[in-house]
Amino acid sequence: MRMSILARASSLIDPLLVPVKKPAFTAAMNLPAAVQRRIVGKPVTYDGQTLAVDTQTMLALMKVSGEPDPSTLPIPKGRAAMLRQTRLGGGRQEIGSVRELWVAGLKARLYVPESASGDAPLLVFLHGGGFIFGDLDSHDAPCRLIARESGVKVLSVDYRLAPEAPFPAAYDDSLAAFRWAVDHASELGVDPSRIGVGGDSAGGNLAAGVALAVGEACAFQLLIYPVTQSEGNTRSRQELGEGFYLTSEFIAAATGNYLPEGTDPRDPRHAPLYADIPATGVAPAYVATAGFDPLRDEGEAYVAKLEEAGVKVVHKRFDDQIHGFFNVVGAGRTSRAAVLEIARVLRENL
Repeated sequence: MRMSILARASSLIDPLLVPVKKPAFTAAMNLPAAVQRRIVGKPVTYDGQTLAVDTQTMLALMKVSGEPDPSTLPIPKGRAAMLRQTRLGGGRQEIGSVRELWVAGLKARLYVPESASGDAPLLVFLHGGGFIFGDLDSHDAPCRLIARESGVKVLSVDYRLAPEAPFPAAYDDSLAAFRWAVDHASELGVDPSRIGVGGDSAGGNLAAGVALAVGEACAFQLLIYPVTQSEGNTRSRQELGEGFYLTSEFIAAATGNYLPEGTDPRDPRHAPLYADIPATGVAPAYVATAGFDPLRDEGEAYVAKLEEAGVKVVHKRFDDQIHGFFNVVGAGRTSRAAVLEIARVLRENL
């Protein structure tokens, strides 16, 4: 019986079944951990950390399915590939209601949990994607989940992308969207004193910039494996740039398309690691990093910088996760558990 189960499970990642389909992906991701370990082999370790076996399974599925690194494709196809990959892992997440609207001239989506009152808190959310990919749909599933589980309304903003709109367009859009949310708090049915900003990866970068720019108008900042610099080559960038979803090639493509030639690499609007952080007036922060993420070290360097400035900051490294775990909430166990923990933090702080 055990070998029969193992044989059927192994067939789910057989290269002959590529491209991987959602039912096969979900089934493989939800197999018992012991079965997944038998399929993918020995654990992957780094810095005393062990990659989650369901994440290791996901990486194996991506490899045998022929799913491309989006950075290797022309940008329109890369955007489509990223959207396909995020939908694969996102699943269907229920939420009280969803409303499409325009915010400071930008498309946006408001997620309202059933438990939200007329003066609920609000998180202005900025999606990841390297400033060149991502949209409201790529991050629909995690936004639904964190809104439902936290009881916080989430306003996801579709800022302009490079190379069509290079830096500082995304920063300017994010700042304008946050200020719009404060000015229209009554229209959104939220408490203007409990509006925070958050995002993942490139969105975490933008959220950090917004929090510094608006000061006390921001109640809380939620930074999920944020980009904090455009120059420098940390150890995690050097050693984790291949094989863990986010690649060195993607980072280079994103930076090259986002930053026009001649841009100061230490401009704090895109490199918060080099910002002058005031001793007062900066919102408390929660920074999540991932153990197998090329951006791990710069995210943790920003934690240290906030602490040195006297900002209240809580840091959590999800040791067994990779960059992009925020989007994997519809299959597997460990990434969803991490996002549920982030939702709990959001509930407790807003």
